[in-house]
Amino acid sequence: MTGTFLKLGFWSDKAYYLDRMDLRGLTAAYFQYYAIAAYIVVAAACTVVVAIQLLTGAASLVPIAACIAATLLIYPIVWYLLHRYVLHSKWLWKSPLTAGTWKRIHYDHHSDPNNLKVLFGALYTTLPTVAVATLPVGYALAGWTGALTALATGVVETCVYEFFHCIQHLGYQPKWAWVREIKKFHMAHHFHNENGNYGITNLWWDKVLGTFYDGPKDRPRSPTVFNLGYDEDVAKSYPYVARLTPTWPYNTNPVQRKREAAAATPPNAG
Repeated sequence: MTGTFLKLGFWSDKAYYLDRMDLRGLTAAYFQYYAIAAYIVVAAACTVVVAIQLLTGAASLVPIAACIAATLLIYPIVWYLLHRYVLHSKWLWKSPLTAGTWKRIHYDHHSDPNNLKVLFGALYTTLPTVAVATLPVGYALAGWTGALTALATGVVETCVYEFFHCIQHLGYQPKWAWVREIKKFHMAHHFHNENGNYGITNLWWDKVLGTFYDGPKDRPRSPTVFNLGYDEDVAKSYPYVARLTPTWPYNTNPVQRKREAAAATPPNAG
């Protein structure tokens, strides 16, 4: 019918901002998000197939365990490299074929970091990426059963990654010290300087490859932390993202814009 659309539980036409949510509200939203539901279905289906193979003797436990271990090891470096060299690249906005995808999967998130609807990775980009990163490794170790094992492991890791990424944007200080630490470094990536701290739940590769920084004292504030370098001058040559952004130019965080607007408003105005 005209004017109607599907509403998926928590996910309707309402906006959700993590700085105004608590952990309970986030958990409800998380498990009702379509991409998370899809990841869980994929992981469960793969696990069932692998379990049948193990129970019937068609697969051995040691190679399957090796597939899980290998996936756990490669996952952090794969996502570090993607975050640093793809999502923070300067080439995706240059083509109308990739500009919309880049806007959806990263520009919008940096422009509006606490908006839950643009925090989750897009299913059409994330799931194929996980598959490409995990299936060959699992297949090399244990054939197709190993490939499915690796895929299931990567998808579960993605679910964990997404949940802790959400927690980092909640407007409260987590009780768990490790979560407080990763939140601190991720908030620096979003609100101080985007050229570092690319790891979300694991910053080991940042430390190995020299992109880790502790906080504002270690690096100058970046003028492109909210637009990733896509500004008015860039848009003159590559207008594709700007055309897709109703509020263009969108160069600062909404919280900061509200504070600036309040500071600029005379006391007796309104």
